[in-house]
Amino acid sequence: MSTTAQEPQESVAGASSTMRHLVSRLEWLRTRARAEPGAHATQAQHAKGKLTARERLGLLFDDDTFSEIELFRRHRATGFGLEERRPYTDGVVCGWGRVHGRKVFAYAHDFRIFGGALGEAHAQKIHKIMDLAEEVGAPLVALCDGAGARIQEGVTALAGYGGIFQRNVRASGVIPQISVVVGPCAGGAAYSPALTDFVFLVRGIAQMYITGPDVVRTVTGESVTHEGLGGAEVHAASSGVGTFVYDDEPTCLADVRYLLSLLPSNNCEPAPAVVPTDPPDRRTDRLLDLVPVHTGQSYDIRAVIEETVDDGEFLELHEQWAPNMVCALVRLGGMVTGVVANQPAHLAGVLDIHASEKAARFVQFCDAYSIPIVTLVDTPGFLPGVGQEREGIIRHGAKLLYAYCNATVPRVQLILRKAYGGAYIVMDSRSIGTDLSLAWPTNEIAVMGAEGAAGIIFRREIGTADDPESVRARRIAEYQEELMHPFYAAERGLVDDVIDPALTRSTLISALTMLQGKHRPLPSRKHGNQPQ
Repeated sequence: MSTTAQEPQESVAGASSTMRHLVSRLEWLRTRARAEPGAHATQAQHAKGKLTARERLGLLFDDDTFSEIELFRRHRATGFGLEERRPYTDGVVCGWGRVHGRKVFAYAHDFRIFGGALGEAHAQKIHKIMDLAEEVGAPLVALCDGAGARIQEGVTALAGYGGIFQRNVRASGVIPQISVVVGPCAGGAAYSPALTDFVFLVRGIAQMYITGPDVVRTVTGESVTHEGLGGAEVHAASSGVGTFVYDDEPTCLADVRYLLSLLPSNNCEPAPAVVPTDPPDRRTDRLLDLVPVHTGQSYDIRAVIEETVDDGEFLELHEQWAPNMVCALVRLGGMVTGVVANQPAHLAGVLDIHASEKAARFVQFCDAYSIPIVTLVDTPGFLPGVGQEREGIIRHGAKLLYAYCNATVPRVQLILRKAYGGAYIVMDSRSIGTDLSLAWPTNEIAVMGAEGAAGIIFRREIGTADDPESVRARRIAEYQEELMHPFYAAERGLVDDVIDPALTRSTLISALTMLQGKHRPLPSRKHGNQPQ
């Protein structure tokens, strides 16, 4: 590095050098390293509508709490002109700080340096911060804005990605891992966010794909834009890779902070509880009118969640993907709780491939971090159809069944209206291990709806009757009265209590409070072989 006019002049070592001179030069060098690669590159980043790595970290962490490591790290690669370009940080900023006063680790790709591309030194910095996060037991946030592997460094760059993936997997279920995609994340780089617990994306700047538009066009002849191939909306609504999507970076990072406030630091600590300002015994009388008695009428389950949880606040995951299933983090009586709920406003709340996958992954996350689960049931069953069967609804539906059966956290089921067939079983019924099963007076638990059941049981009688419709209506009413009345399951011990909807909030909080400290060990094994 050449000496500039601003650099403090060093004295010859052993002559008149002093600690103050050395510290002065250290601070000058630190300032220079943080300023690289200069104002022009920063302006170019801003022109793309993107913040710099350090600006992002400033929004993520509490003020003046970020501590950086390996600021002075530089690559040692040669060839293709790399030996002449050795910027400090090597294109990634790593360190730790505080979010709402709690310790969090992070790394942020700096697109201004080598396009944020990953080389050997770059990867080793990330490996270091990931190891520290796991060893200390604190969440890890990755701010992704990089062009993939640094091709000038060849296979060492690929090995660097392998080290990241291996650490993602090792830390899975040990510390919360959050990826924030605020730029390109292509090729091998895309796999790391996919291995983490949550993926945030910002519209207009986030791009994730394994092969870019040029390669797609060459191989398949399809013409597609970067946004159309792997933009934020694609992953939020179609692929299911994106957990949350936002219009701008500050809003996105504010919700990253909010999510962290709901999560435990690691799998050995409880999620942070708060003293509720919303009375635990608050009545939920609005629910009496919010949910129609007739099962053929739809409603928005999110309104039920809003009325029930503390202060009406909840953080919904994968809002645009598989909207017939709602998964959200809430607080009930100050306790962080995961809510899994059928959504009658979309496809009548049926279970399909995507809904099963969405809920299964959320249940597994909650179980990994000891977050209790409340399941709100209102579903007519699994979605029938040739497409669903051929694409593996059996296999994918089994993922949700496996997740619930394997979960050892406190689990409470609440049946609002219909709960038919295999979907009733899968949605955390008593038979697969829920701790408490509750129901409203509107519950209908059966193998199938009364119309379908009567049509099968009394097919011959209806078919030969002089007035088939009259006989059908009479048999449907009989089936409903015999097997689908609100107390049928309760009489057989499959429902613990039928409750007044106005007492939903207080009943759930009482149940979760009772279940605190629950311990249900699993059999000794390396791991199960869950459906894929």
